[in-house]
Amino acid sequence: MQTLSEVSAVAGRGLQTDRYLERTGFYSARPTDPGAREVTLFESEVLQALQQEHGIQFAASEHRRNVTTRDIRLADLVGQRFRVGDVLLEYVKDCPPCEHLEQVTGKPVLVPLLNRGGIRARVLEGGTLRAGDAITVVAAAATSA
Repeated sequence: MQTLSEVSAVAGRGLQTDRYLERTGFYSARPTDPGAREVTLFESEVLQALQQEHGIQFAASEHRRNVTTRDIRLADLVGQRFRVGDVLLEYVKDCPPCEHLEQVTGKPVLVPLLNRGGIRARVLEGGTLRAGDAITVVAAAATSA
């Protein structure tokens, strides 16, 4: 994992240099919802909760999600389209922790992160994501009938 101050988001594909877009490094080839691996988001407040509730020091560089957010409940984005800076994203599904996360960090985070492991989103309109970009809800996600 590498901290970036900005990264290009490509509509329908994900983030430049991400292991899923590039198909490099460790990634799961298991099928999932369309767009579910384009962008993942994680709340910084959960990192604080892990420390306070479980005594687990867990850094933003360890959670293996693309974007660490602050001051927004990701659960509020369920069923929404939202912007991060000028990039339009759409909620796809939650992003529960996996056993691989425990293996690479050596920390018992699987159970404490249940129901708060972040969310997955697809890129509808590309652009540049920048550290500090605001997250704003645009509209309810389109539903297929």
